[in-house]
Amino acid sequence: MSKLHELSDLGVSIWLDDLSRGRLNSGNLEDLVHNHAVVGVTTNPSIFQAAISGSDDYREDVKRLADEGKSAEEIITELTTDDVRRACDLFTDIYSATNGFDGRVSIEVDPRLAHNTVPTYEQAKQLWAKVDRPNAMIKIPATKAGLPAIRDAIADGISVNVTLIFSVERYEEVVDAYLSGLEQAQKKGLDLSQIHSVASFFVSRVDTEVDARLDKIGGQSALNMRGKAGVANARNAYAAYIKHFEQSVRFRDLADEGANVQRPLWASTGVKNPDYSPTMYVDQLVSSHVVNTMPENTLWATKDHSDLSGGDTIRPNLDSAKNTLEHIVLLGIDFDDVTRQLEDEGVEKFEVSWEDLIHTVQDAMNS
Repeated sequence: MSKLHELSDLGVSIWLDDLSRGRLNSGNLEDLVHNHAVVGVTTNPSIFQAAISGSDDYREDVKRLADEGKSAEEIITELTTDDVRRACDLFTDIYSATNGFDGRVSIEVDPRLAHNTVPTYEQAKQLWAKVDRPNAMIKIPATKAGLPAIRDAIADGISVNVTLIFSVERYEEVVDAYLSGLEQAQKKGLDLSQIHSVASFFVSRVDTEVDARLDKIGGQSALNMRGKAGVANARNAYAAYIKHFEQSVRFRDLADEGANVQRPLWASTGVKNPDYSPTMYVDQLVSSHVVNTMPENTLWATKDHSDLSGGDTIRPNLDSAKNTLEHIVLLGIDFDDVTRQLEDEGVEKFEVSWEDLIHTVQDAMNS
């Protein structure tokens, strides 16, 4: 049994953080599903920008759609939803076997809408209808404006991948949006068992920013805390998951009506610092009811080098995680400022990728 299958047996759902037409056409994604324990896929604007600009797989469709009078943005919608639809079909058996928890493929709303509630909600509905697969998930950023859009999408029975979460405080607001959405869906008479959600908590970007600030502080005490904030922050989020989904009466009442937990998803799990173990955001974030969405390099590193001898590495370490972040704050790190900055940068990076994608498609239309 490979390390990937061992990780899966420990309760971690392995999703691939990538999708392209090349993966679909070549059978690569199918191989990852059948042989390497991959049970889902996440995408984002940066992934689609790389996929469409990096190959000729889309060129004929771009020309055909342009000849039909489609705009660049309409073409992007056609290309990306087609890839997601095909991937959803590939995961149908896993979706059925796991009662809808896995076999999921995520597609994100236009990141330029991240600070506008109504347009985000409207596009979430449009993408859900366009993909037209029960195992799709619509990614909505966890901005302040995104929270009511998340609630309303859930209330409509749309499964949502909440993305760009950096702080436990925001995560708890996301949980409230999910539960509020389920309560509204229940009032509408919807089947709560068919509504699923994950909360994508970004990990490595936290270390990148905190480490830079620790370097500026200097001194051995600060330098000793490098590479510790990301995992501690994620573990604190898992403590909040336990509070809201394992201990609260509010969710218990919804669960009695068939509601599903909103699983934490560890995103940004590719290591940015070459001095760190390439599997640190896998090995140190193992527990039940979590998803780890991995770029391919992290997937293969996990297969070859992961150390899973510790079993569950989250639940036994919740107190130490809280102490770690408290110590980092005492050293002079404004953690609230860190997470605000990372959210702003995350939205901006996806906006840039989206604009680049539009330019790529426009160039292909005119070639």
